[in-house]
Amino acid sequence: MFKKLFGMKETTQIPTEETILAPLSGRVTELSEVPDPTFSQKMMGDGLAIVPSEGEVVSPVDGEIVQFFHTKHAIGIRSLSGAEILIHVGLETVSMNGEGFEGHVKEGDKVKAGDKLITFNIDLIKEKAADIITPIVITNGENVESLDKLSMVDAVKGQTELFQLKMKN
Repeated sequence: MFKKLFGMKETTQIPTEETILAPLSGRVTELSEVPDPTFSQKMMGDGLAIVPSEGEVVSPVDGEIVQFFHTKHAIGIRSLSGAEILIHVGLETVSMNGEGFEGHVKEGDKVKAGDKLITFNIDLIKEKAADIITPIVITNGENVESLDKLSMVDAVKGQTELFQLKMKN
């Protein structure tokens, strides 16, 4: 109210640096190890992949759900710094038409790091899809000044730091 009346400027700063946590528990690997050229050749952006050890995806950052595929196999989140993060559970899982996946959020939802986004049946994915490996990709890399990969070990969802990124001003 005072801002409108007295023309005061918004004082909240948009962060330019951010730590992105692991959205899944499992073994961390390079995107080059993903057996799909869309991810391994970084056509969608840079990042890492996780071979999940359990069927739960949590938010890697505080942010907003900007895209949630109707098949619930992939989700896009915009972080507070503006990084756009795609989490794509498994390979060729779109053909499962949502079978074995359950969404816990919807587009437009605000989320905090660690909030549950998707649960899925690992065994069903292993049976019906090409692979369980899950790419985590920064899709707006043109806005990223630097992306440092922090972890190449087993990750714990919502705890292990995967990336440190700095957005361009």
